[in-house]
Amino acid sequence: MSNQSEMMIDAGVSGAQSTLPVSRMTGLALLALLAVAAIGGPGLIGGDPAKQSLLHTLEGPSAAHPLGTDNLGRDMAARLLSGAQLSLSLAFLSVITAGLPGTLLGIAAAWFGGWADRLLGAFADAVLALPGLLLVLMLAAISPGSWWALYAGISLTLWVEYFRYTRQRARIVLAEPSVEASKLLGLGPWLLIRRHLIPEIGPGLLTIAAFGAATAVTSVAALGFVSVGIRPPTAEWGVMMTELLPYWREAPFLILQPVACLVLTVLALHLSVGGPRRP
Repeated sequence: MSNQSEMMIDAGVSGAQSTLPVSRMTGLALLALLAVAAIGGPGLIGGDPAKQSLLHTLEGPSAAHPLGTDNLGRDMAARLLSGAQLSLSLAFLSVITAGLPGTLLGIAAAWFGGWADRLLGAFADAVLALPGLLLVLMLAAISPGSWWALYAGISLTLWVEYFRYTRQRARIVLAEPSVEASKLLGLGPWLLIRRHLIPEIGPGLLTIAAFGAATAVTSVAALGFVSVGIRPPTAEWGVMMTELLPYWREAPFLILQPVACLVLTVLALHLSVGGPRRP
């Protein structure tokens, strides 16, 4: 009965989310544009994000510089595209390298149970007890200004969410009569995972991935803003905010650009999964 009730709740939530196709399509469209920006980078406009021109600082939009120039005369459009390339690449790598082991370990814990479940659960709790920001700061201290420290720190904290969700859902699915019948019929583990587990845990994993990517992007920007993560002259949204903050009175439109990129990225990831994540 509990499984049937949960399925009815999931169906109701899915039906409610299906009434918001415009928001979801908007999020997917924004994600597509961001993906093009990240893949193409500064090459899309043929600009150099590191090229300086002290004769043309804090300029407004023009034909040569569509989004103006920063305090060192660097092209803002090229730097924003370079920042998108860096931030979204780190987010994608973090989600993949956290999602795969987290999901596999969650399935293994639910599948074998017993001591394996307890051991993996205790390990996940130990990782969760360590603040993610502290872990990133420790790795950043070991390798200042390195992108791999941010990537490793974010990945090591994100995998726990995938693990806990997968273990919980997999326990319920593996206890269903249909799975027991499939085992009696001699179906192998891969077929059971593909036919029963993936359809059940797939939508939830996509939601966790979207929120994890948003967390990664904001974490990279926040650490860059406080000069702990990526450092100048690398074009990164948080670093750009720090560099442009002293000039917000003279050229407020410049500092608003990396802020807008960050907001649009997080908004696109949230809209693409159709709303807030279910507990």
